[in-house]
Formats: sequence, structure tokens, C-alpha cells
Amino acid sequence: MAIFRVGQKVVCVNDRFRNVSIDQGIRKGRIYTVRWVGHYRHYVDGDFYGIKLMELYRGKDDGPEGYGAVDMPFRASRFRPLVSDRIRNLLGLKAPKPKVVAKPSIVPAVRAAPPVTTPEHETEDA
Repeated sequence: MAIFRVGQKVVCVNDRFRNVSIDQGIRKGRIYTVRWVGHYRHYVDGDFYGIKLMELYRGKDDGPEGYGAVDMPFRASRFRPLVSDRIRNLLGLKAPKPKVVAKPSIVPAVRAAPPVTTPEHETEDA
């Protein structure tokens, strides 16, 4: 289990609540900030490691399934610490692609031989 601290950014990984008809306010994939962390004892849900979020105040739990708890924390197992994606960050640092340089041909260039001109011989007239 991850250990959380106040002020830490966390991401919700589970926003489903069985047998609860009231929207609990958290959304899977959203980022939140921890404002309280610790062990919590609830007479129905038992003991659990929980966190309270700066972005949400749950108020008094007095709905149809209410148990009278004030600003009850969420189970910490519903969240994961937000970590930077080191691999993605390193991909931005990769070397730029090399410029394409025309490779010299391994076949030697064949040049046409220059035309050879021979001087005409003078002929003697008899």
C-alpha cells in the first residue's frame, strides 16, 4: 500500500461505490491533493487507512444510507500517488534525427573519354 502525505498529488483509480446511491464526488483518472491522511475508524465500515482531499469536503453523511460521519475520508486504496512519467520525460531529451546526407556511390562514375583528334598528315603532291 502506498504511503501518502499532506500536500501530495494523487490520482483516483477507483470511483465505484457498491450499495451507495449518493454521488461521492471523486472521478477515476482525476488528480486531487491530500489534505489529511491517517487511520480512521467507522462503526459500519470498520478501520481503514484513509485520506481527505482538498478539492472535496464530504460534509455530514446524513443521506438515506447516512451513518452520521462528518467529512469521512476516502479509503486510500482508491488512490495512487501521482508520479511523473520518467520515460516520457526522457523521450523529449533524445537526440534529434541526423540529417540525411547523400552517401557516396560505391560504383565509380564512368566518364566518357574525351574525343581524340589526330592532326591530319600533310600529303605531298607530285
